[in-house]
Amino acid sequence: MRSFSFVAVLLGLFSLNSSCFNAQKVSSAESKPSATTVANANATSFYDLSATSLDGQKIEMSQYKGKKVIVLNVASKCGYTPQYADWQAYYEQHKDKIVVLGFPCNQFMGQEPGSATDIQSFCEKNYGVTFQMFEKVDVKGSQQSPIYRWLTDPSQNGWNSEVPSWNFCKYLIDENGKLTHFFASGVKPDSKEFLAVMD
Repeated sequence: MRSFSFVAVLLGLFSLNSSCFNAQKVSSAESKPSATTVANANATSFYDLSATSLDGQKIEMSQYKGKKVIVLNVASKCGYTPQYADWQAYYEQHKDKIVVLGFPCNQFMGQEPGSATDIQSFCEKNYGVTFQMFEKVDVKGSQQSPIYRWLTDPSQNGWNSEVPSWNFCKYLIDENGKLTHFFASGVKPDSKEFLAVMD
């Protein structure tokens, strides 16, 4: 009976620790099992990708070499929309070494219904956004954009399979084009989990 009770206690502690980790909604290459180290060796680079800006220009991700990149899936009619101001301020303070890229998406309760012109006007008028914004994309599903396919496919990025669960999820890519972290919608530039991984 003692042996059974001891095992039950251990299982209970393991379950509690797992729940706490999942509640943080933060994933990173460092937190994955050692097997992903092998996967990383075969991963492709973020710098191999490109995307179309809101004004129709092709943007090569290779132009961001040497800087950290924060990728956001954004929306204009979401409870998290005020984060535009937070990330704009962060970008202005650190743009010598950090890039913020916004990808509008209408897949979460139709909260980004506008055209490219509507989105551009909304972002500039309400939040003074100057970081790079891209055309509206799908971040999940069969029509998922190449950028988000790379961000969520371990065979391409080396370790991560986390797909955005809502607007304003964040992916952090390091100066060498490798995906290092995923953050959930509620994480902002001053959140402790974000600050903990920034130099």
